[in-house]
Amino acid sequence: MTVAALRYDFRHPQSAPSTPTQRYRTCLEQCAWAEQHGFGRVVLSEHHALDDGYLPSPLVVAAAVAGATRKLTVQVAAALLPLYDTVRLAEDLAVLDLASGGRVEVVAGIGYRDVEFAMFGVDRSGRGAYMERQLRDLLDAWAGRPVTAHGQEVVITPRPASDPRSLIYVGGASEIGARRAAALDLGFAPALPDPVLYAAYTDECARLGRAPRRIIPGSTHGFLFVAEDPEKAWDDLARYAVYEAVTYSAAKPESERSSATVVGADLAAVRASGVYQVVTPDECVALAQALEPDQPLVFHPLMGGMPPELGWASLELFAAKVLPRLATQPTTQPTTR
Repeated sequence: MTVAALRYDFRHPQSAPSTPTQRYRTCLEQCAWAEQHGFGRVVLSEHHALDDGYLPSPLVVAAAVAGATRKLTVQVAAALLPLYDTVRLAEDLAVLDLASGGRVEVVAGIGYRDVEFAMFGVDRSGRGAYMERQLRDLLDAWAGRPVTAHGQEVVITPRPASDPRSLIYVGGASEIGARRAAALDLGFAPALPDPVLYAAYTDECARLGRAPRRIIPGSTHGFLFVAEDPEKAWDDLARYAVYEAVTYSAAKPESERSSATVVGADLAAVRASGVYQVVTPDECVALAQALEPDQPLVFHPLMGGMPPELGWASLELFAAKVLPRLATQPTTQPTTR
């Protein structure tokens, strides 16, 4: 069955019509509503040192969302692992797993913005090897094995209730990331739907003599909006979509690929990119039917600082006129072991 997902990054430009407090409160209200209407996932992003308040603390919001819901999967995609203290992260994620009833998934991201590494005093050049060491330490810590921290061996308590290898995934948009996931015997969550990346992961698992774990496929879009009149909806959404697309691309090196990147700086480029999908209910059904198993329909109901009532209108129309039709689709389980 199609996975309907909410995504939040809490960007709040000065022109936004609501306050930051209202936006965080709206997120929790929307998550509780979405759970009652058949949504399956909430996705939280992380970045630092951006003027518009991009979410810097996704684990805090993940805990809040888990507390406001009972069934939704809460996915942090991605947590920028090299910016975290490994021991504290092991503790926080273990507690979050226990408190949420095993509903949190964390995608480990390697990071790419110089300013973020500088503000945390981390050497960006060694981030790949460092993240691999972090992931090995997290798995050891959650298995009850001692890990070395600041020159001494420590044992982390409490331990998560979930299988640690279902708690954390390796993210990335390159074959290096795919091979890293396979080498660590972890699941893979690519930043975009690329069969080359899927194959790099499964081929490396085969070379290492192990079965692949779950692949969380990248989404085909970064924003979905359902409207009876898409052209009118575009009139309402244009300024927010252009703002988000331009500022996101400006902060991202060209070498970093994702399903949310737009090439161009005007509304025509945004609309042509496919990243922003504004569709009728019938078109949304067709979009859902074309997705891979476990590949989400991604709603971003506070995108670019847009008014909450716009996001609510799309969500409510989707729940009324799309979700009932998707519920009749045959269910296909994602690849797991």
